[in-house]
Amino acid sequence: MASPAVSSTQKPHAVCVPHPAQGHINPMLKVAKLLHAKGFHVTFVNNVYNHNRLLRSRGPNALDGLPSFRFESIPDGLPETDGDTTQNIPALCVSTITNCLGPFKELLRRINAGDDVPPVSCIVSDGVMSFTLDAAEELGVPEVIFWTTSACGFMAFLQFSRFIEKGLSPFKDESCISKEKLDTVIDWIPSMKNLRLKDIPSFIRTTNPDDVMLNFVIREVERSKRATAIILNTFDDLEHDVIQAMKSSLPPVYSIGPLPLMANREIDEASEVGRMGLNLWREETECLDWLDTKPPNSVVFANFGCITVMSANQLLEFAWGLAASGKDFLWVIRPDLVAGEAAVVPPELLTETAGRGMMVSWCPQEKVLSHPAVGGFLTHCGWNSTLESLCGGVPMICWPFFAEQPLNCKFCCDEWGIGMEIGGYVKKEEIEAVVRELMDGEKGKKLREKAEKWRRLAEEATEHPSGSSIVNFESLVNKVLLGKSPELGHDYVRKS
Repeated sequence: MASPAVSSTQKPHAVCVPHPAQGHINPMLKVAKLLHAKGFHVTFVNNVYNHNRLLRSRGPNALDGLPSFRFESIPDGLPETDGDTTQNIPALCVSTITNCLGPFKELLRRINAGDDVPPVSCIVSDGVMSFTLDAAEELGVPEVIFWTTSACGFMAFLQFSRFIEKGLSPFKDESCISKEKLDTVIDWIPSMKNLRLKDIPSFIRTTNPDDVMLNFVIREVERSKRATAIILNTFDDLEHDVIQAMKSSLPPVYSIGPLPLMANREIDEASEVGRMGLNLWREETECLDWLDTKPPNSVVFANFGCITVMSANQLLEFAWGLAASGKDFLWVIRPDLVAGEAAVVPPELLTETAGRGMMVSWCPQEKVLSHPAVGGFLTHCGWNSTLESLCGGVPMICWPFFAEQPLNCKFCCDEWGIGMEIGGYVKKEEIEAVVRELMDGEKGKKLREKAEKWRRLAEEATEHPSGSSIVNFESLVNKVLLGKSPELGHDYVRKS
């Protein structure tokens, strides 16, 4: 699959490939928009399932794109369904490894055979879509791998094979998944202190040596070492030590976040590119009008992301806990939030919280978290949510669900001082108490001050001309994607 030669006057062309889950698509879209603002032609590649979902949620013309920003799709190999739910993650991970490379290479061939767009000059791919590396190497173009986790989450993933070597994973049997075992001190991960086994990404908590997610993560982080560079949606002040510690064993690592602030600075929201969105659920924007009626820092925002599921009983505990707190609240209840059944809140709760509680199925979360009325965030600690909360200066109640969320929670609560942890099956009394403490208590006041400090540092990282993330993004574009510097030590001249 030799690529055509590219003239120096032609636009560079970046092909961006997110993992097909909402929390991966959104940050990749921001990277794609930032590259477009730098003069790149962009091709954004969803899987067919999500491509069709987006047409349903955003309208039949949502993916028409622009002459210089196009949307394409490739099949992921899973059976087609009409559902509006996130696909089974382990099945999706296996399927992308097995089935996506052929269709992706065919897409690149088709793009390069046409004469209406510049030839592909680089690939930017999600860290767990590493099949793209094979295509980039065959094409002779640089590939940047984007890990959408925190730097600390990625660092923990890099250690998974050591957990196996040390006999810490897989567990011998279910009885080993005990509090005592999970309290095992982990003091050997570079730059990360005071960790316990319970803080490590959840995929190691398995009794099966052939566990899909455990082996998938080990495979993907190892393959990342073949990339031309790695990018992370974080900023140097927040995770400096971890970023420095991982640099010795990896290709160049660039922290280019928080991407919400980067995108807000570089892209006019009213422009055609600015208006492009890829939310898989329809956003209920009327919640912003509702927030406009509320005093500053008075509303608790609750959202558990796009993958977390809970039991119907746990939903009720959260509902009655929020109601009993006496606080105004805005709660995102996805249609598939409750495992195996519809998420239903009792009518008497709606009556009791009329006027001070609002529930929506999805919302523009960045705008909500930057709204002055929002004073606290009840969250699963996904990395996008954590960063968006930090950008808004909003302290958190952390209820981690899976993957690296327990580690994000640990750093939020113990290292950055912006969160309070609740864990496991939570009763309404605990939810009521922790919401009141966050919104009115001394602890909440301290967390809010810390969150405001981090908000300022995030702003500084994304300020022209010398913010650390601005400088890193410029280096990424010029040295890696445009190849204007020989410093990389690799010859990534395009093959003709």
